[in-house]
Amino acid sequence: MTLTKGQIRENFLTALEALRTSKVRSALTVIGIVIGVSSVISMAAIIQGLNKFVQDKVESLGSRTYFVSRFPPGTDPNHWPERIRMRKYLEYDYADYVRQAAPDAEIVTTVGTRGFFFGDTNLITSGDHSVEKVVLRGAEPEYVQAIPLFSIGRGRFISKFDEEHARPVVVLGAAISESLFPNTDPLGKEVRINGWVYEVIGVFEHDEGLFLGPGVDVFAIIPLSNFKKVFTDSKELIMLFTVRKGANVEQTQDEVILAMRRLRRVPPGKENDFELNSPDFLTNLWNQLTGALVILTTVISSIGLLVGGIGVMNIMLISVTERTQEIGVRKAIGARRADIRLQFLLEAVLLTLVGGTIGILLGACVSTLVRTLVPSIPATLSYLWVFIGFVISVGVGLFFGFYPANLAAKLEPISCLRYE
Repeated sequence: MTLTKGQIRENFLTALEALRTSKVRSALTVIGIVIGVSSVISMAAIIQGLNKFVQDKVESLGSRTYFVSRFPPGTDPNHWPERIRMRKYLEYDYADYVRQAAPDAEIVTTVGTRGFFFGDTNLITSGDHSVEKVVLRGAEPEYVQAIPLFSIGRGRFISKFDEEHARPVVVLGAAISESLFPNTDPLGKEVRINGWVYEVIGVFEHDEGLFLGPGVDVFAIIPLSNFKKVFTDSKELIMLFTVRKGANVEQTQDEVILAMRRLRRVPPGKENDFELNSPDFLTNLWNQLTGALVILTTVISSIGLLVGGIGVMNIMLISVTERTQEIGVRKAIGARRADIRLQFLLEAVLLTLVGGTIGILLGACVSTLVRTLVPSIPATLSYLWVFIGFVISVGVGLFFGFYPANLAAKLEPISCLRYE
């Protein structure tokens, strides 16, 4: 026979009353569930927010922009294998050849960099103010089109005239500008970069960067021609190219790779002695990091849920023992095994649902706190994870509550009535 709605409702109310009479014990039991569910919910919300943050950064680097470099991006130069360390540097004239050899490439431009990650030191001064750990970069006018992340907040970027005449002009990151000129408009002012005098012609929009690398705030960009003339010891170059709209991305990459192999005289059948990457390498690095976070969160939440589940089973076994006579009376007046089993299962599920609900609310509070304190990370609790939280709660209640419920259902009425 199937249970009617009235019987289910009666069992539910009976289960609710049983939990209400042992509030402290029930509250202590759900702590593990709260820890498990809240850790899952809060971490899911934070990772989801971080994923959006990383994806926005990747988009701002240019969805159809690719990088050609001597080394793999996102790696420590000190740990490069010998085959990479022995690679030839890229040359300033590579871009001219690639423009001709790769017709599907819309923008091809070269970038020179002096950065602390290469072991270089840079110092920018203005009067009594100075900034160290600056990333100095030489770039051409097309640079800001290739990488939209470098957007101008005030002034202008490097022009063709600046590039053609190797003019000593510089565009500063917002943080550098604020440090050197805290209460003054920097445009038109002079700064010294490693002892050389430059005129400030622009300031970038604020960008603190991604945890995987420096942001625009710490960059100072000068004309590539001036960089080549002044900083002759800086040989590490990177070439950027963008794919024309409507062009096949893979075909364009093949054109650039073939051009680079010809330039660098790489024999047929031998691997490339350069790297070609898209901004997706940031996503790949982030996925590796989040993989570790997911494992850690899974371990923490699993321990919490296991402890909570064992607690639920324990309290239900105690409840069965304490209410043995009640079970006997109910069976004596017509209650079936299904009724007894359902009653105790409902008690277990109610316990875990209460813990799950508190865990979801706690996770929502954590995500809100993160979003408030760090606005760039839009940690948001999705309906999917709310649903998953409830499913986890019900699943734990059913799994760990079934054994005590089944034990109660199998008790004989006569033995129950004789129990003291």
